[in-house]
Amino acid sequence: MSFHFTDPRPDREPSFSFTGPADLEEQLRTIADMAHEILRLVAEVRRQISN
Repeated sequence: MSFHFTDPRPDREPSFSFTGPADLEEQLRTIADMAHEILRLVAEVRRQISN
């Protein structure tokens, strides 16, 4: 199993990748953390736009 997440602009955010056989729970936790961070950034952008 492998998963890759690479920002097309590496100067902005670090890229992310992992390959198995790492622990599935750890992988899911990492993905969930990324999703929470994305939602936090979206909320921040919305705040800036509404001001």
